[in-house]
Amino acid sequence: MSELKMGFVTMVNGPVIRGSSMGSFGMREMVHIGSLGLLGEVIRLEDDEALIQVYDDTQGLKVGEPIRGTGRSLSITLGPGLIGGFFDGIGRPLERLMESQGIYITPGAQVEQLDLDARWDVTVTARRGQMVSPGTVVAEVQETPLMVHRIMVPPGVEGEVVEVQPSGSLRTRDWVVKVADGSGRVTPVHLAQSWPVRMPRPYRERLLPNEPLVTGQRVIDGLFPIAKGGTAAIPGGFGTGKTVTQHQLAKWSEAQVVVYIGCGERGNEMTDVLEEFPVLEDPRSGRPLMERTILIANTSNMPVAAREASIYTGITIAEYFRDMGYHVALMADSTSRWAEALREISGRLEEIPAEEGFPAYLPSRLAEFYERAGRVITLGGETGSVTIIGAVSPPGGDFTEPVTRHTKRYIRCFWGLDKSLANARHFPAISWLDSYSEYAREVEDWFAAQVDPRWKDLRTRASQILAEDNKIQQIIRLVGEDVLPDEQKLVAFTAFLIKNGYLQQSAFGPDAYSPPSKGFAILDRIIYFHDRCEGLIKKGVPLSLIKGHESVEAMAHLRELPADDIRAFDDHKRRLDAHIERVARERTAASTGR
Repeated sequence: MSELKMGFVTMVNGPVIRGSSMGSFGMREMVHIGSLGLLGEVIRLEDDEALIQVYDDTQGLKVGEPIRGTGRSLSITLGPGLIGGFFDGIGRPLERLMESQGIYITPGAQVEQLDLDARWDVTVTARRGQMVSPGTVVAEVQETPLMVHRIMVPPGVEGEVVEVQPSGSLRTRDWVVKVADGSGRVTPVHLAQSWPVRMPRPYRERLLPNEPLVTGQRVIDGLFPIAKGGTAAIPGGFGTGKTVTQHQLAKWSEAQVVVYIGCGERGNEMTDVLEEFPVLEDPRSGRPLMERTILIANTSNMPVAAREASIYTGITIAEYFRDMGYHVALMADSTSRWAEALREISGRLEEIPAEEGFPAYLPSRLAEFYERAGRVITLGGETGSVTIIGAVSPPGGDFTEPVTRHTKRYIRCFWGLDKSLANARHFPAISWLDSYSEYAREVEDWFAAQVDPRWKDLRTRASQILAEDNKIQQIIRLVGEDVLPDEQKLVAFTAFLIKNGYLQQSAFGPDAYSPPSKGFAILDRIIYFHDRCEGLIKKGVPLSLIKGHESVEAMAHLRELPADDIRAFDDHKRRLDAHIERVARERTAASTGR
């Protein structure tokens, strides 16, 4: 019936076209345009006319060419074959596109999102006569050595299993079980299913975000933690390390599945990702990281409309694996480029612009995206989560520009990158003054139980020292450090140890991943030193007598020790205690004249 629906191109304006005779088409319906079959989506209907955003290059498209309806909305095929794949913004596999089209994507190129003829070793878990409902797992596929792909009954299907395929080799296009509902209608459940990307996948119940997503980055896990199912933004100017920080989180966070969206980024950055991720080693299993990663690449030279769709494609894939009971981390790099795509399309539509030319619906679109994060009870009764971490690229590092400002309304974790820290080669360049996490209070019970009961107190003490040091540094810039009393010199020195010995962390080498236990041990040692020195200074001991010992200087290098080298940490504590005790005894002896 959809073949009967046909309109005609009446205007071409870059990625936006107008069609006539479109009265029978639906809002958000996918269409094929012209002789090349360019893929488009209806975004406005006006009587018999429609505006369509096109996901291909419209160069050469002519007025009068036909527009054919498909009867469905923009969807992604979900099933075995997603893990380890590279896809474009609308879910087309880039490797198969290159095989059929070459290194450039030909306008109108069509290829199946998954290889429907690929064979998988399927273990069918459902049985004949079993009552199933949406989310029920009916089969499993060992998609990679790290990932078991669970075949679930799709939403809207429930009833009795009336037919079951035997376990063994099945194609992606094959059905696994057939389900009969109360009216006798039989629905096959295939290895692959389709889902519209702009529609959130359903779940049973949303849970509180009270379990942290451990990232292995001390500045995050220690000061600004994020919860599983949480939302975070990484804003920063050019060169501050947004992409590298997201790479670190993709590599080292304890998420079971990583979906990385390169949304409008430079081609060389996505090339680095495509070359680096396949050879990276998963820290927990030793297997290649790509065995639990999905990459979506929509670079700045790809069609702008596909960039707008890319984050919906990515979040739908993330929700699909969440529904299997996995904890998924989604990296969007960057939402600023996505917002720029919205702005360009809005301009082509001649909509009234809001601030800085962005459309008035920018906040609602950001909200729709970030609201799809969460830790939930799935329809199948499992616990899964989608954590969204979006990079923001404010022009000139201005955090008051619209994308950053509106993003802050919908996220609860803000990791602001500081240009001065990046210039000083302090990485991650996450500002301890501008950043915040609203999850800290909700995850403190987990850290108290799993790491140390004093986690909250140490975090609070470190934040207070860094805030006080910020005031002291202003005085130092005016009059120098020599005129300060020893109490303030101690605060400045302790802050120096926190910044360089705790917060600073190399993205390469053995310190690239730091478990919370190691980070806590380092911070505990620094705060312990501060408290001991504070007591000695009150008794009149000069700070200069305490600072000049190798055990004190070594605190700035404890991060270089292996996390499991407990003996080295204990040995340092003994040397530090011995030094402080010796200074205290010598001062006492000097004051009593002995």
